[in-house]
Amino acid sequence: MNPRKRNTVLIVGGAGYIGSHTTLALNEAGFETVVYDNFSTGHRDACFGKHLVEGDLANRAKLEETMNHFDVACVVHFAALIEAGQSVITPLPFFQNNVAGTLSLLEAMECVGAKKLVFSSTAAAYGNNTDVPLLHERLPRAPINPYGDSKVMVEMILEACAEAHGLQSIALRYFNACGADPDGQTGERHDPETHPIPLVIQAAQGKRPHISVYGTDYDTPDGTCIRDYIHVSDLASGHVAAVHKLLSSDQAGFMPINLGTGSGLSVREVIDAVKQVSGIDFDVVEENRRPGDPSKIVADARVAQDVLGWRL
Repeated sequence: MNPRKRNTVLIVGGAGYIGSHTTLALNEAGFETVVYDNFSTGHRDACFGKHLVEGDLANRAKLEETMNHFDVACVVHFAALIEAGQSVITPLPFFQNNVAGTLSLLEAMECVGAKKLVFSSTAAAYGNNTDVPLLHERLPRAPINPYGDSKVMVEMILEACAEAHGLQSIALRYFNACGADPDGQTGERHDPETHPIPLVIQAAQGKRPHISVYGTDYDTPDGTCIRDYIHVSDLASGHVAAVHKLLSSDQAGFMPINLGTGSGLSVREVIDAVKQVSGIDFDVVEENRRPGDPSKIVADARVAQDVLGWRL
């Protein structure tokens, strides 16, 4: 077998937040990395692939050309719209990019004979499953917003392709990514920023007049949403483990796997932590719930430990 074929990974959406960190981790692990991005939300200075191709997820011909040219062994797919609240207001772009775009990618993979895919999925697949202390992969998929719907649709497509075409895929269901590369090479740069930890930090820095808390009447100890916050470098290591898993096997199939810490923090606890560390008592404004926000999302990460050998 061609050595490059066993070692070349295409990172679709590799100029984004999690994609850039994962590219760094794949480089460190010795893979030949190819970043494919249209820079609609990613950053050129966050491209760490050994090769870069500027292209759109909908451009099937360019995807085929890229995979053939670099003899790609495995694809890692990050290219998605991710703002759950926005998906409730304007759902069509989420289905167009996240679902139709993934179909374009899968068609290209099928055409060139690429059979291994790590898919960036989401804990939003679980919806409001709050009757269990930790969310595990055996729970039914029950998303409550169009963003989650779009990711679940892709998971269903991946299952069908495993049966029909012999596709090998792992859907990594993320919980709340946070943090930045310890060496400062890349970090969180969303515009507009929607993730809670950087928003709270910006309030402490005086870059925002206040921090908003959306909903204080959830069924949680302090009434605010609880989330499982996982460092982005740990997420990146989970992708490397998933790539290794796929490349070590030729057995077709689909597997969803959680990547989380197994513990949660409420919005109030995050705010209090930032206030304590910064020594700044910034303003907090209580507002109404946002549509599509589950009350509690905390991972059961035992499958990642058992199947991928992934540890925090």
